[in-house]
Amino acid sequence: MEQVPVISIVIIVFALIVLANAIRILREYERGVVFRLGRLMNVRGPGLVILIPIIDKMVKVSLRTLVLDVPPQDVITQDNVSIKVNAVVYFRVIQPQKSIVEVENYLTATSQLSQTTLRSVLGQSDLDDLLSQREKINQRLQQIIDAHTEPWGIKVSNVEVKQIDLPQEMQRAMAKQAEAERERRSKVIAAEGEFQASQRLADAAKVLSEQPSALTLRYLQTLREIATEKNSTTIFPVPIDLLKPFLEGRKEQ
Repeated sequence: MEQVPVISIVIIVFALIVLANAIRILREYERGVVFRLGRLMNVRGPGLVILIPIIDKMVKVSLRTLVLDVPPQDVITQDNVSIKVNAVVYFRVIQPQKSIVEVENYLTATSQLSQTTLRSVLGQSDLDDLLSQREKINQRLQQIIDAHTEPWGIKVSNVEVKQIDLPQEMQRAMAKQAEAERERRSKVIAAEGEFQASQRLADAAKVLSEQPSALTLRYLQTLREIATEKNSTTIFPVPIDLLKPFLEGRKEQ
């Protein structure tokens, strides 16, 4: 008679364990891939999911966007420059059954695929393209990785190259190149300014030659500017035309 309560307790505990394994609750962003005796049945969730104990097995899959950090990769560009490049990949599962059945571990598979694709694509580009056409390279990486992960039920939404580490000698060479480029631009701008100034002076000389009175007004304005500075010495400009008769008479003698 004493063994009856013990058996009842064991039965109740066993029933509770079976019931706990039969009832699952999935969040809004989760889906459950159900296998019955090893065969794929369907995808369930979100909410309450009831399974057949021992017979059914369920694997949870998150549908949220995942961020995969690609570790730094050693890359030799097309112009034979050794660099280290890392990137970040944004992707999400859109077909849970494929992400479980078609690939063993979709996280590891996507990470390895991203690393190899990063080395391959950047190895086919020049260093100048990597630094100046970052957006174009990101789009190319996204298209290639997305095409390979599509059979796994994964959608790659974005790929970003985060950082490009250059050797010290390459950084010094690029700094010298940038300095030379800035110096070249400054000289071009200065030469362009001199050219424009010479054109303006030629136009002004043409106007003054056509209007002699304008030259006299210019002389008077110059004298006024000198006088406002409180100088002890005043320079009075003399027109060359006033001296021409004296110079011509001297030549005749």
